[in-house]
Amino acid sequence: MNSEIAQSAPTTRQSTVRLSATPRGARLARRLTAEQLDTWGWPYATDANGTAALLVAELAANAVRHGRERGRDFRLRLTLYPQDATLRIEVTDPRPGRRPPTPGTLRPPAADAESGRGLLLVEALSSHWGATWGDGFSKTVWCEVALG
Repeated sequence: MNSEIAQSAPTTRQSTVRLSATPRGARLARRLTAEQLDTWGWPYATDANGTAALLVAELAANAVRHGRERGRDFRLRLTLYPQDATLRIEVTDPRPGRRPPTPGTLRPPAADAESGRGLLLVEALSSHWGATWGDGFSKTVWCEVALG
């Protein structure tokens, strides 16, 4: 008898959560990301987990600071593509009119500026990033990072 073992492709994993558009919600987004990656096999102490948590922290902080609309939350979606160990991070906020700069056009802030470095970090640490507007009520800023 001839038997073959069929190997299936790893399943894409996804996690989505809505969080309050407050500094507390942004901190929680970072913590939930670290926990989710640990569950998916990238422990807390790994560089991949730390990088993903930092990227989420920056995007969530921007959603709270620039995309906040009174009484509306922001959404964090994590999508893991295990076949190439890529994580896609999406943060959706309710301010479609506040468009972020496009990739490759960022300029460093003045040396004494207290803010303005978040998207520079996202650009430096991710393989791709950008923004999409799917409807007239929200925008999504996303990035992808190789977890290796």
